[in-house]
Amino acid sequence: MKVAVTGSSGLIGTALVASLRSDGHQVVKLVRRPPRSADEIRWDPRAADARLSSSSSGPSDLDRLDGLDACVHLAGAGVMDHRWTRRYKAEIRASRVLGTRALAGALSRLGKPPASLVTGSAIGYYGDTGGHDVDESAPAGKAFLARVVQDWEAATEPAADAGIRVVNLRSGLVLTPAGGILGRLLPMTRLGLCPRFASGRQVMSWISLSDEIGAIRFLLDRNDISGPVNLTAPNPVTNSEFTARLTATAGRPDLPWLRVPALALRLGLGQAAVELLTSARVTPRRLLDASYQFRHPTLPEALSAELVTG
Repeated sequence: MKVAVTGSSGLIGTALVASLRSDGHQVVKLVRRPPRSADEIRWDPRAADARLSSSSSGPSDLDRLDGLDACVHLAGAGVMDHRWTRRYKAEIRASRVLGTRALAGALSRLGKPPASLVTGSAIGYYGDTGGHDVDESAPAGKAFLARVVQDWEAATEPAADAGIRVVNLRSGLVLTPAGGILGRLLPMTRLGLCPRFASGRQVMSWISLSDEIGAIRFLLDRNDISGPVNLTAPNPVTNSEFTARLTATAGRPDLPWLRVPALALRLGLGQAAVELLTSARVTPRRLLDASYQFRHPTLPEALSAELVTG
C-alpha cells in the first residue's frame, strides 16, 4: 500500500510511519519545509492548492502522488502548546481547517485519487458533556474547540465529493511518555508531586499510543467505514482515578490532597485550561461495533505498556 502522511514528525505521525514501513508499506511524507529525502514532498497547508501543482519540466508533486492508496492527515497546531491568545486560537483553527481543505482539494484533483483520506479530528467535537456517555451519534458542543472540529471535519468535503472515502479520527487523550498529557505529568509524578486538577471528578477519555496507531491501521483497511470514529479506549476514567493509577504505576505515593484549583489553571493557562477541566465520557462505539480489538482497553494496561516501552 502507498500512503501519504502529513504531520509525520509529530508523536502520532512518527509512530504511524514506523508502523506502516515495518509492514512493508510505502510512505510518502508531506512536509512543510524543503524536502530532505526522496520520500518527502513539500506542501503548503495555507495555499488553496496546497502548492501541489503540475509541472512541464519533469515529474510534478501531483505526479508523484498518483497511485496513492490512502492519505493520513495528522498536521495541525498543538492545542496545549501555547496559551490561547486570540492569535493562537486563529492558528489552531487555520492549521486544521485551511490545511484540511487544501489537502482534500489537491487529492481530489489527482488523476487517480486515493481511495481513502483518514484525517485527524478530536473528541473536542462533543464539548463538555458533564461526564455523560456520548458516541459518534451525539451532537456537537458549542465551545471554541467544538466549533473548530465541526469546521475541520467539514473541510474534507472536496475529497468526499470526489468519491474519496473520508474517515474523521475523533481522538481522545493519546497516552505516551513522549508527549501529550502523560509526557507533561510524568516528571512531576516521578518526583511524587502529581496533582489532581480542580475537583478531579471530570472524566478523561484516553487511548494508548499503541491503540491510536492500531485503530488508524484498522481503519485504513476497512473500506466499509467512513465518517467520524471515536479513537478512545472503552474504559474512560476520572482525573482522580487517572492520577492515582499513574502514581501507582510510577511507584510513587498518591497524594489526594494535592490539587491545582480550577481558578489557578485558568490564570496559568487561560482558555486552554478547558482541556484539563472538560468532562466527557466518550465511547468508541463504531470501533467496537467493527470488532476492533483494543491492545490496552483499561488504564492500568495502557500505563504499564506505555511506560515500559517509553
